[in-house]
Amino acid sequence: MGRIAVERLGIFGGTFDPPHLGHMILAAEAADQLSLDRVLWMLSPAPPHKLHQRITPFNCRAELVRACIQHEPKFELSLIENERPGPHFTSDTLLCLREKFANSTIVLLTGSDSMNDFYDWHEPQLILDRIDEMGVMNRPGDKIDWIHMESVFPNIMQKIRLIDAPLLEISSTEIRERIASNHHYRYYLNEEVFRMIETNHYYQKTQSFLETLKSDAD
Repeated sequence: MGRIAVERLGIFGGTFDPPHLGHMILAAEAADQLSLDRVLWMLSPAPPHKLHQRITPFNCRAELVRACIQHEPKFELSLIENERPGPHFTSDTLLCLREKFANSTIVLLTGSDSMNDFYDWHEPQLILDRIDEMGVMNRPGDKIDWIHMESVFPNIMQKIRLIDAPLLEISSTEIRERIASNHHYRYYLNEEVFRMIETNHYYQKTQSFLETLKSDAD
């Protein structure tokens, strides 16, 4: 007997360091265009491809995401990747999600820029096997060689769902740099996230933030 889907569940992963309005817009477009019942913001402790980068402590980022999405009922923070030891590969996380949400249609959300690197992901075929659909945020100007993609992954086009996404020139990296260099950043974030960053001095080159980083590492 086949699996009866009770909900359409979007998986929106990232470090969200910090979460900004661009993340909110993309997640909302995905939810709307793919008729998702929920979008899990899958917060990553330390992505394997970012191990060389300094990342804000997990608990700090979790609070920022909570503040960011608190007024959107379809959005939910997931801490599942922090509940097991690393490395935190997408294929392993999806296996956990498949077990936890056995009756859900699991839709992995990603950007078109990331799809061009899909060949280099850890166990890409397992990722495809463990999802029902892949929502690709297709931004103006982005191009994906779907013919070659299908030659490598024969079942991929059955799962691809394109999302018309606006071209948003907002990045967490730029926001961190703006804060650290004391430049304007207020309107890249929603009010709650902005006030939390200001109150706790996140991303500023201050002793208090450096001590926060050290205590988390300890």
